[in-house]
Amino acid sequence: MKREIKFRAWQPQGKRMFEVGDIDFIKEEVMLCHWGWESSNDIDLMQYAGREDKNKRQICEGDIVRTGTDNIGDPEPMIGQVIMREGSWLIENEKKQEAIDLFSEITSREVIGNIFEDKQLLEGKQ
Repeated sequence: MKREIKFRAWQPQGKRMFEVGDIDFIKEEVMLCHWGWESSNDIDLMQYAGREDKNKRQICEGDIVRTGTDNIGDPEPMIGQVIMREGSWLIENEKKQEAIDLFSEITSREVIGNIFEDKQLLEGKQ
C-alpha cells in the first residue's frame, strides 16, 4: 500500500501556514524547508491525513472539519478538530467529549478552517 506522507507548518511569529518541502534532522533539531530552512522549534508541524474533503481539499492534522448533514451512522452533524489518537484520524468536538472517525464512505466531511487561523469555528462562531 502506497500513501503520501506530507506535512504543513504554522509559523506563529509570521502568522502564516506553509507546505513543508523537506525535513532534515540536524544535531537533535528538526529543520524544515519551504522558502529557506527554519527550525522546527519555531513552528507547529501538522501531518496530512491522507484524504481530501468533499471539495478536494487536503485534510491535515489541526484542520477544523464540519461533518455533513447526510450522516448515516454518525451522530448529529458536528464541527471538530482533526486529531490523531491511537493510530486513527478522528474529528474531536470542541469540548473534547466526542470523537468520530475522520474517514467515512457514507458521510461528507468539509474543511472549514484550522486551529491556528480559525479557532473561533470550534466555538460555533463563524
